[in-house]
Amino acid sequence: MSFEISAGRIVRGGRFARPVPRTDHERRQSDYARRVGATDLATLGIAVAIAQAGCVGESSGALSVGLCYTALSLVLVAAWSVGLTLAGTRTLRAIGGGTEESRQVVAVSLKVFGAVATASMMLDLGISRSYLIVALLLGGCGLLVERALWRGWVARRRARGAYRAALLVVGNPEAAQAMAATFARDPGQGYEVIGVCAGDGGPRTVLAVARATGAEAVAVTRTDTLERDDFRSLAWELDELGIELLVTPSLVGIAGTRLTHRIVADMPVLRVAKPRYGRSKSIRKSVFDFCFALIALAAIAPMLLAIALAIKATSSGPVFYRSERIGRDGRPFGMFKFRSMYVEPEVHIEALLEPGEDPRLTQVGNLIRRYRLDELPQFLNVLRGEMGIVGPRPQVRLPGDPVTGEVSGGLLMRPGVTGLWPVRGRSYLTPEDAMRLDLSYVENWSALLDLLMIVKTIGAVSRGQAL
Repeated sequence: MSFEISAGRIVRGGRFARPVPRTDHERRQSDYARRVGATDLATLGIAVAIAQAGCVGESSGALSVGLCYTALSLVLVAAWSVGLTLAGTRTLRAIGGGTEESRQVVAVSLKVFGAVATASMMLDLGISRSYLIVALLLGGCGLLVERALWRGWVARRRARGAYRAALLVVGNPEAAQAMAATFARDPGQGYEVIGVCAGDGGPRTVLAVARATGAEAVAVTRTDTLERDDFRSLAWELDELGIELLVTPSLVGIAGTRLTHRIVADMPVLRVAKPRYGRSKSIRKSVFDFCFALIALAAIAPMLLAIALAIKATSSGPVFYRSERIGRDGRPFGMFKFRSMYVEPEVHIEALLEPGEDPRLTQVGNLIRRYRLDELPQFLNVLRGEMGIVGPRPQVRLPGDPVTGEVSGGLLMRPGVTGLWPVRGRSYLTPEDAMRLDLSYVENWSALLDLLMIVKTIGAVSRGQAL
């Protein structure tokens, strides 16, 4: 395989690199990126226009350098949009990335406005601070909402079978089947497994199968038939066909934020860093959890009183009950809940064989469980320092174990009232998937992630969806 450089482009075998895009999958991605870019520009334009009209108005005159605010607004929108582009927030790798995409958008917005504010002070431009603050808040929030709407649109399309790339999995039979099952469990990533190839025969076999199946992406996992040089050859050949190549390092349970890519002796190496949840993050999260729980309890106090009176009036027994859970560092604690069952539920066991609602639940209990109102007293656990607002799921002590039968990174953090596990479908997750989400949350924690989980939980509960 020969290469040469011509006019700044890589030429392979005397031919220029293929035009982009080429496959339907690439066309869909490029079309999506263009739509996101256009709506980004419109969102920023509206936000800056509102900030100018509300904080500056027509009577403000020009800035100290003779530049009018309309021209400044145009420059600000252009700089903001260019910043989003240069930071890679509109690349095919970043868009649709959920929390990571939001984090990048927020980071770029803060950098752009930091640069503008610094330039205003150093050059004495006299830019209105209220104008900048309002533009930042409106534009930043607008971008987050807009990107979330686009991700929701794509998710709905993918749920109907559209906007998915046909994926061919390559690897040893056991590893390939495991990877295929992983992609099948997460269709939101936009891949649909159409076949599994053992890779016998090397890159030529993989290419032949990819052509025959019409694959738009190839995912390679653990395999004994492809050597290092085979990957290089396979990458070039797949690029010629416009087929995306995915390679998994088979690192299970390792968060992406802990992986750093390096080249050692022309060989790609992944360095695994230590978990990022340290003392400083723990303190910030504790302060956030305590303040949020205090405000929430003050706001919902009338509702809590009404639920307590309804429970006491409709069935005998205590208003609350405490269920033992395992908290941070393996310490047990009593998790508060409103009582939703009769005090002696065993008298209703026979009725469980009949179809219908659980007869052990009281009338009030059935209602508060549907909307998860029985879990509101857990804010008291947050104030006591036993739980967090968002976190890993509260674990149950397993029989015969002194602490817990599960070894989980979740024990590094207080369990949460909500988290990734209920938002992603608590009733349908396997124990392995729930554990994986716990580890992902601990290693990728951020205040933004907590806010997103809180908003999603409130939205799901308000619609009466079971979490």
